[in-house]
Amino acid sequence: MTNHAHLLIEPSREDGLANMMQSLGRRYVQYINSTYSRTGTLWEGRYKSSLVDKDGYLSVCTKYIELNPVRAKIVRYPDDYSWSSFRSKVTGNIEDFLDLDPIYLNTGKTPKERQHNYRKWVLEGTPEQELSLIRFATQKCGIIGSDVFRNKIGKVIGRSVTLRSRGRPKKSL
Repeated sequence: MTNHAHLLIEPSREDGLANMMQSLGRRYVQYINSTYSRTGTLWEGRYKSSLVDKDGYLSVCTKYIELNPVRAKIVRYPDDYSWSSFRSKVTGNIEDFLDLDPIYLNTGKTPKERQHNYRKWVLEGTPEQELSLIRFATQKCGIIGSDVFRNKIGKVIGRSVTLRSRGRPKKSL
């Protein structure tokens, strides 16, 4: 994207995501500052992260990410976007750094079948209701998942995980 990136990551440790983002930020800022003879930070703020219900919403988030450059009118087709895993998956030219996810691997038994089925599946798109949920949850660093999943997480952490709009609730008459 022109001003942000989407990463769908399953950390292997509890602090894995935070540590990875800290390291990535440091290294990238050092690289840019060194390359362009500049100083200071590049980021407007810290990264945003959302917990995703693996069983119900991982596939929805995958489609969301793959089609985001198309919705943003950066490209006409998702395989035209060079910063996405989509092109690798549908052409079979898998980059060494790309870890093939179970969603892709479950779309077919052979590489050709997976390439065809994954393209078809992604291009089906995502219902607007689910797009809105993902956008709202990512802006609020909330949980992307079903009510059952959110309630389960709320019980584990011992507090409400309900997403609310900013500001005070409106007074009732």
